[in-house]
Amino acid sequence: MRIVAGSAKGIRLAPVPDGTRPLADRAREGLFSSFGDAVRDARVLDLFAGTGAVAIEALSRGAASAVLVDTGPRAVRTATANLERTHLADRATVVRMDAAKAVQSDMGDFDLVFLDPPYATPDEEVSALLGEIAARGLVARGGLVVVTRPIKSSIPVIPVDWRSDRRLSYGDAAVLVYRA
Repeated sequence: MRIVAGSAKGIRLAPVPDGTRPLADRAREGLFSSFGDAVRDARVLDLFAGTGAVAIEALSRGAASAVLVDTGPRAVRTATANLERTHLADRATVVRMDAAKAVQSDMGDFDLVFLDPPYATPDEEVSALLGEIAARGLVARGGLVVVTRPIKSSIPVIPVDWRSDRRLSYGDAAVLVYRA
């Protein structure tokens, strides 16, 4: 796995921790290409960060800052190492915490929020997490929320004041993009 574009383009990331299913390079490239300038100067929240590849891709493409959240100690160590490897650690914070608890903490608001939970996470839990993100005002007005789910899962229930922006498919992954 490598960073696709920006200041860290081509840098290979540390191996994926066991049990982590990262968004493939091709999928990240397509997703970030679809964002255009929305990444520049963005504040990014990466829940279920794993290796940190999504947040690091955003930072590499000009995001101002990123908060990476994961419960796994190996994932946190891997994300931290990858931030150091790409020379982007000064613009990021890595937090070892459950995503639901992180959302309930006072983190401010973000322009881009990524949720790439394990495929085994029930759709109801993903929908509840999206509702909590909206209720706590974690997404800036006009900000984007990106959710990755198995292609065959049902679409999560989204908050009433968000709209579906696009749906992309990459292999067995459906990438759902919502605008707040």
